[in-house]
Amino acid sequence: MTQNAASQTHLPPVGVLSRMRTAKPGMGEKGAGVIDFILARPEDFMGMSVTDLAEATGVSESYVIKICRQLGLNGLQQLKVAVGQDLVAPTQFIHEDLETGDDIATTNRKIFHANIAALQDTLNVLSAGDMKKAVELILEADRIELYGIGSAAPVAADAHYRMMRIGLLTRMADDSHLQAVSASLANERVTVITISHSGSTQETIAATRLAKEAGARTILITGFRKSPIQRYCDVVLHTMARETKFRTEAMTSRIAQLSIVDALIANLALARHDRSVEALQHTFDVLGQKRF
Repeated sequence: MTQNAASQTHLPPVGVLSRMRTAKPGMGEKGAGVIDFILARPEDFMGMSVTDLAEATGVSESYVIKICRQLGLNGLQQLKVAVGQDLVAPTQFIHEDLETGDDIATTNRKIFHANIAALQDTLNVLSAGDMKKAVELILEADRIELYGIGSAAPVAADAHYRMMRIGLLTRMADDSHLQAVSASLANERVTVITISHSGSTQETIAATRLAKEAGARTILITGFRKSPIQRYCDVVLHTMARETKFRTEAMTSRIAQLSIVDALIANLALARHDRSVEALQHTFDVLGQKRF
């Protein structure tokens, strides 16, 4: 197959414009300038070469390529294809921030549309290869440790409960001291799953680093942006959720995280089908005794 045929067969996913908006805060001043230019003038961008874009935004050609790769793309041509897809088939709902004058109906619409967009955008950036690797690391482990602090704690708790339901040995730590103890006792037979939207929480970074240094395999569920914690992780599963002025720590990020957990549990259950079905049936029977 020729290179052109291959690129046509494996087109980059739609949603790159949303991906750029989400990644922009972690791109630095120069990177944000390139992103702003493309978002403001996507039609002009489509006709530009690497040199043109570099001159228009005041950066080097190598920096333009770096931005493309930070967005998960091979280079400018693939970025142009992805932007073109978005222009032809734009996302169904436009990202809108809440305004102080919004009435209840408008607020409801914006919230629901933002959550729907977060799910679609997360699906667009979710790598099947990374999900497969995460499943393998979990199934190879003797024990799974789950870390989440603050708004990530309920997501970690959900993952903990549902992994137990399919028969996996798991423990959860939602306190920085518990995480530190857990991490220090990890080894190469332990897989740690850390959930952190920002990827910049000091306590969570410290625990994940300790676990990695102790030999554990590490999986991260985090927002689509460059963050310090990623250097200590074997697999990164990205979410795409915009947090705005009135929606810091918004449900959009947690809905996206929960959806990744949902997909992860489903893939784990399918990979060990008979044991998962047996465990689910057994726990269902036990829980049934608690119902009237």
